[in-house]
Amino acid sequence: MKVKDKRGIRMPNRIIISGILLLAQIGFLFTVFVNVSVNSTWVYLLSVFLGIFMVIYIVSRRGNPSYKIAWLIFILIFPIFGISMFLLWGGGRVLPHMRKKMEKCEAHYFPHLKEDVSVENKLHYFDIVHSRQADYLVRESGYPLYDGTSTEYLSPGEKFFPRFLEELEKAEKYIFIEFFILAEGEMWDDIFKILKQKAKQGVEIRIIFDDFGSIKRQHKDFLNRVTAAGIKISVFNPIKPSFNMFMNNRNHRKIVVIDGKTAITGGINIGDEYINRVERFGYWLDSAIIIKGKAVKSFLVMFCSMWEFTTKERLRIAKYITDCYMDAEGFVIPYSDDPLNKHNPAEGLYMQILNSAQRYVYIASPYLIIDDTMISVLQMAAKSGVDVRIVTPHIPDKKYVHPVTQYNYLELLEAGVKIYEYLPGFIHSKLFVSDDKVATVGTINMDYRSFVFHFECGVWINDNKTVSDIRNHFEEIFTSCKEITLDEWSRRPLKRRFIEIILHLFSPFM
Repeated sequence: MKVKDKRGIRMPNRIIISGILLLAQIGFLFTVFVNVSVNSTWVYLLSVFLGIFMVIYIVSRRGNPSYKIAWLIFILIFPIFGISMFLLWGGGRVLPHMRKKMEKCEAHYFPHLKEDVSVENKLHYFDIVHSRQADYLVRESGYPLYDGTSTEYLSPGEKFFPRFLEELEKAEKYIFIEFFILAEGEMWDDIFKILKQKAKQGVEIRIIFDDFGSIKRQHKDFLNRVTAAGIKISVFNPIKPSFNMFMNNRNHRKIVVIDGKTAITGGINIGDEYINRVERFGYWLDSAIIIKGKAVKSFLVMFCSMWEFTTKERLRIAKYITDCYMDAEGFVIPYSDDPLNKHNPAEGLYMQILNSAQRYVYIASPYLIIDDTMISVLQMAAKSGVDVRIVTPHIPDKKYVHPVTQYNYLELLEAGVKIYEYLPGFIHSKLFVSDDKVATVGTINMDYRSFVFHFECGVWINDNKTVSDIRNHFEEIFTSCKEITLDEWSRRPLKRRFIEIILHLFSPFM
C-alpha cells in the first residue's frame, strides 16, 4: 500500500543561504536602479534609450519568439534592471569560455565514434522515409547510427528498478552513473548497497549528479559517505549565491553505463517517487530503456565528456570501450542535446517524426510549453489526417507550470490534436512513437528549458520490438486518461483562462 511521503524534503542551509543572498542582490539592484531613475532625468532618459536599443537588439536576433516577448515585456517595464538581467541570464545559452571548455572535453572522446556507412546504406535501403530522420539526427547531434544493439523498454519505475539492480550486479569493470536527481531514500539505499559491494570487488564507480536537482534531497554528509565507500563523485554546476548565467544550464540527463556493454536512460531519476515507494503527486508514471551492444559507446562518450567537464580529469576512454555486437533487429541512435548545440536536435527530431508520420504519432510529456513553430507542426500533422495524441499529467508537480501546458490545448484541439490527461497522477515519461516504425525515449521534455538550456539525452529507435512495446504501453495509458474535448475546453472559466494567459507570458523562464 502506497503512503504519502511524510518525511518532508530537507532544505539544506546552503540553498537557503544562496537563495537569500541572491534575492538580496536582486533587491538591492532593483532598489538602486529605481531610485536613481526617479531622481535623475539623465539616468531616466538613458534607461529609456538603452531599453529601446535592447528591444531592437532582441527583436533582430534569431530565436524563439515567445522567449523574446517575455524579455521584451520585462525590459520595457524595468529598463535598466531588465537589461541587466537579460545580459546575465538571457543573452545566450552559455558563456563563450564554458562553450570552449566543453568543446575541448568532447574533442578528446568524439574521435572514438565512427560512422558506419554500411549501416546507413542498409537503413536507406529498407526504410528511406525514416532514414531521413536518422540522417538529420546524426548530422545535428554528432552521434552515429548503429545496428547490432538490443533495446528493452521498461515502465513504470517499479518494473524498471529490479532490472536496474540486476544490471548493476553484473558489473565486472566499471559503473558510470549520471543523474539530474540523486535523492536519498529507499531507492538510493538499494543502489548504494550494491555500489559499495562492487567497489570492494575492485569495480570502478563514478557518479555525476546535478546540484540544483539534488540539493534538497541529500543530507550534508552525503558526499563524504559516498567517497568513503571508494566511489568517485562529481557535482555538476554547484549552486552559488551569485548572478551566474551558467546557473541557467542544468544537467538533466539520466545515464548509466556498465562495462561498455549496457547503457540505461529515460525519465527516471534516483528518488523514491520514481518507483512509487512514496506518493508525491498521485501515481508516478515514468519510463526507461536499457540498451546493449554497439550503441553503448555513444553513452560512454557522453559520460566521459561530462566527467572531464566537471572534474577536469581526462579519462582514457579506450580502456572503457567494449566491442559488443548484439544479434538484434532494427537501428538505434543515442543522442545528446545541450546548450552548446545551436540546432536543437531533440526538438528537430520531434518535428521530423511529426512531419514524416503517415498514420499516428503518440506523445507523452510532463510539460507542453512549446513555441509557435512546434504548435504549427502539430497542427499540420493533425490537419493532414495523422492521429496525433498527447498525454500530459492530470496532477502536476508544479502548479504554476501546468496552466502554461493547458494554455496550448485550445489551438491544438481546434486543429484535431487529441489531448489526454493522465488521471492517476503525474506522468513524467518523455516518449514519441509513430507508425509502429520509430520511437524515442529520453530525458527531453517538450519545453523551452529542455530544448535550449539543459543538457539532455535520448535514444531514437527504428524498426524493432521496442517500438511496438511503446505503442502498446500508450494504449494502456489511454485507458487511464481523460480526453479533453474542444467543447469542454472552450467553456472553461474566464478566471482560468486569465491565469493561463498571464503565466504563458513567462513560459520561457519555467
